[in-house]
Amino acid sequence: MSQITTHVLDTTRGKPAKSLPITLFAQTANGWLEIASGVTNEDGRIANLLDKERVLDAGIYRMHFQTATYYENNNETGFYPYVDIVFELDSASHDRNSHYHIPLLLTAFGYSTYRGS
Repeated sequence: MSQITTHVLDTTRGKPAKSLPITLFAQTANGWLEIASGVTNEDGRIANLLDKERVLDAGIYRMHFQTATYYENNNETGFYPYVDIVFELDSASHDRNSHYHIPLLLTAFGYSTYRGS
């Protein structure tokens, strides 16, 4: 399994948010570097965002959820054209076996997230 996974739920519909593009970036001295991308499946998940052998270094990362595409696909208008979730993998609690699940609960006019398991 990928070290980073996600699950997006459309809480207005009570269903997974399928076909939502997501990009993962790493913060560098020169700005943000794209390191992976994918689109949510029928269950609103991307389980293989990273190759299962790839281990991220400690650092700051950003998941960019292109919500405007999701709303357009569902003939909706959303208030947030994208959602960025920025998180830090610190060296004190980070090792090769660490798994990070970053879920997004989404409505057209709000969202929330948390560190999942």
